Amino acid sequence: MPTPSHTLKDKVVVIGGASRNLGSLIAKEVAPEGAKVVVHYNSPSSKDGAEKTAAEVEAAGGKAIVHGADLTKVPGIEGLFDAAVAAFGKVDCVVNTAGMVIKKPMTETSEEEFDKMFAVNCKAAYFMMREAAKRVQDGGKIVTIVTSLLAAYTGLYSVYAGSKAPVEHFTRALSKELFGRNISVNNIAPGPMDTGFFYPAETDDSIAYHKSSAMNGDLTKIEDIAPYVKFLLTDGWWLNGQTLFINGGYTTR
Repeated sequence: MPTPSHTLKDKVVVIGGASRNLGSLIAKEVAPEGAKVVVHYNSPSSKDGAEKTAAEVEAAGGKAIVHGADLTKVPGIEGLFDAAVAAFGKVDCVVNTAGMVIKKPMTETSEEEFDKMFAVNCKAAYFMMREAAKRVQDGGKIVTIVTSLLAAYTGLYSVYAGSKAPVEHFTRALSKELFGRNISVNNIAPGPMDTGFFYPAETDDSIAYHKSSAMNGDLTKIEDIAPYVKFLLTDGWWLNGQTLFINGGYTTR
């Protein structure tokens, strides 16, 4: 069994949802280490952002390709990994940041909204992990971004937090199934993040409440999260089957 490598030099990192926000930052953070990054984007409107991210990865010393795919469809996920192997010959690390949020009472949630949320937050996460398990080299890493609301007692996020919750068990199960290959599988659960992903679902009052719930009276920044992802991909390899709540005390468990 190979000893896990704690460097990202020449490692191939597939990042789901890397055209902007946290996914883009993670791509740029691993680039100076000499990583080879597969920058995924979901829709044509995100392609420019993905190409900009890839250019910044290259400028920082890494290598990058861009690949568009609908991660709610298994062939899309398989195609993403095919593209990684075609470009770089292997896959070492997978980071899935893709997600979608809806905030509304359960009584107002439509079947269509339920299905869409579970497709993005649950199904896509499951099959990204499944494909990663098939493709990642021994000694590799698999990381999924979930939400700190998994440890919250709150209403209005039933279908958002509910569609993220199964990922915790997927992670425990897969991490156990991969024993013997030195592949770690973990989640990071950020607090509400200061990105365009967060604000459309919130009001001024709820934003103020979310800010007041963390130790510095502010939202989580993507810059707060990226170093922990990089840690899990390198020196944090001995963490396995865990969900890390990186949120300034917003919720604890």
